[in-house]
Amino acid sequence: MQDKMFVSPDKYLQGAGLLERSAQYISPFGNKILLISDDIVWEIAGDKFAKYLSNEGFTVKRATFNGESSANEVDRITDIGQSNKSEIIIGLGGGKTLDTAKGVSENLEGTLIIAPTAASADAPTAGLSVIYTDDGVFDHYAYYKQHSDLVLMDTQVVAGAPVRTLISGIADAFATNIEAKATEKGFGATFNGRGGVPTQAGLAIASKCEETLWKYAYEAVISNQNKIVTPELDKVVEANTLLSGLGFENGGLAAAHSIQDGFTAISGEVHKLTHGEKVAFGTLVQLVLQETPHEELEKYLEFYTTLGLPVTLEQMHLDKITDEEFTKIGEKATDPNETMSNMPFTVTSDMVINGMKAASAIAHQFIQTHDIKPLFHNPVLGKISGPSIKD
Repeated sequence: MQDKMFVSPDKYLQGAGLLERSAQYISPFGNKILLISDDIVWEIAGDKFAKYLSNEGFTVKRATFNGESSANEVDRITDIGQSNKSEIIIGLGGGKTLDTAKGVSENLEGTLIIAPTAASADAPTAGLSVIYTDDGVFDHYAYYKQHSDLVLMDTQVVAGAPVRTLISGIADAFATNIEAKATEKGFGATFNGRGGVPTQAGLAIASKCEETLWKYAYEAVISNQNKIVTPELDKVVEANTLLSGLGFENGGLAAAHSIQDGFTAISGEVHKLTHGEKVAFGTLVQLVLQETPHEELEKYLEFYTTLGLPVTLEQMHLDKITDEEFTKIGEKATDPNETMSNMPFTVTSDMVINGMKAASAIAHQFIQTHDIKPLFHNPVLGKISGPSIKD
């Protein structure tokens, strides 16, 4: 029998304008900071944050993230930190920047502070990184000895971020409870790299995550569109980041994320979509594989289409791929090292392929028979050309 286990960051803070009053929380860890961010985030928030930290008496060394959380990128920035004798590693930006900062901190044995600039994924609270090749192909998950010492979630920064990032985070977070329930039913392992099975706490957090999104997602998106911090946005930011992060790591991942990983086996326009957008379609496929009842499935379809998330192969830019490419996705998604093994039944490559096609066909019929007005128009989604099931 496996032991139950619950893991988490040491401290999570959330509030509007938090970065500009964060010195009090950072100072106990030292003085020499390695601040990691990419070119875009430097302009949006990084320069201002670096100046604030310098004015507060910290020594700040900047490291520009090159865009891919690869082993080579982790090593490159580690060398910068070693040369600077950095005590504190701060990752400021999106998921791949944060994942890279985690690896650098592990190498330097320094304090890790995570400062997301969008609520686009649940990476900020997780004690692991998704490692890709330098070309952006999924390679492996890296698990670390400990979680971050501090997470700083500034909701004012999130309110100013692109709406697409918040919706992507909602999609990623929406998979949390669906996958956690499948993991529990299948007696699967949690996703913290240390073994163990879900605790009641982990499953309760995953459930609360989904409940929060059902209640407040639409209002949060409208708040983001107007760049204002509201109670609804605040709740959804917490769901996307803290609840989803603790929920997936302590509840387990299943088909939705393994199918998302499967997409990395092929090239093409599917990679114009964000992690969360790919997970949204993977979640729909999981629901189909689980034989979700019609009325319940339509509830999810309404939620996804209202948010402008992809639900068809056309929208995913997968309607023109070859049988060989479908096979590559299916085989990657069902690799023994993937989280598909947490499903309560055996899932084969053919089941993934048929599940993708069936999910898209069901979504086509839903779109044709329901008048849904999306809150957000995602220009990256492919066009739906017509019905997928002919008379």
